[in-house]
Amino acid sequence: MEPYRVKTTAEQTGKRLDVYLAEELPLTRSAVQGLMENGAVTVNGKVIAKNYRLRGGEEVAVFIPEAEPCEAAAQDIPLDIVYEDEHVLVVNKQKGMVVHPAAGHADGTLVNALLAHCGDSLSGINGVLRPGIVHRIDKDTSGLLIVAKNDEAHQGLAEQIKVHSFTRIYEAVVVGRLPASQGTVNAPIGRHPVDRKKMAITEKNGKPAVTHYRVLAEYAGYSHVQLKLETGRTHQIRVHMASLGHPVAGDTVYGAKKDPNNLNGQCLHAKEIGFTHPITDKELYFTSDLPPYFTAFLDNLRGKG
Repeated sequence: MEPYRVKTTAEQTGKRLDVYLAEELPLTRSAVQGLMENGAVTVNGKVIAKNYRLRGGEEVAVFIPEAEPCEAAAQDIPLDIVYEDEHVLVVNKQKGMVVHPAAGHADGTLVNALLAHCGDSLSGINGVLRPGIVHRIDKDTSGLLIVAKNDEAHQGLAEQIKVHSFTRIYEAVVVGRLPASQGTVNAPIGRHPVDRKKMAITEKNGKPAVTHYRVLAEYAGYSHVQLKLETGRTHQIRVHMASLGHPVAGDTVYGAKKDPNNLNGQCLHAKEIGFTHPITDKELYFTSDLPPYFTAFLDNLRGKG
């Protein structure tokens, strides 16, 4: 496989190479570091240390090995497929489904289901043959998710995410009434300095994060809101809304530790998604109806006046 080649500029001077490549390529920082440790990343033709900092003007080559089989098992799990062709797939994920296998969730995930559905049509851009999950939504967030079925589609979608050209619109019920009918939260998000399982608004190691919100309806103690993402950081909506003092209802991580409504997780739904098809350049846009748990909660709130 031909290496990915990038040339740095003076603007990148001082930035760590692993951080830079994680931003430029559809690879995680840990995946980049693994490649660097194995001598698969060169700067001006030479293998460099993992903590190398850019000087500007370097020729960087990244040699990604042939993809290995995925260790996750294919499982015949029903999928709500909104759109599919030979390159991409849009799935409507149900609340409670984990996207990737991880500790405590070895099977029953979206990846397990996609391995069975996609067969041999898989992306291997991260060094493992599996459906290309180019963006994620949390276990208890329902709604639309795009999957790449091959490397070319994966790279094209990852580039759109990088330049924020995706349209991603969510709906949520949040605690309390917001002070304005619409607004924007512009605050960097990074790993929580103490609790590493959480994210937080932080200047240290935080990445830019922008969320636009609009109130759709108000109820006793709650607001139904629409949220448009300009960026896509981990837990972005949950962290941003909690920072305003209006956490997402049911969110026991960033809100109250006990949920009085027994929602079993945050009331948050990825309702609309729009993107340019990475192969055909066709503009695609999809919407998803609010799921039963969400509409039942809204009906309950309306009943309370």
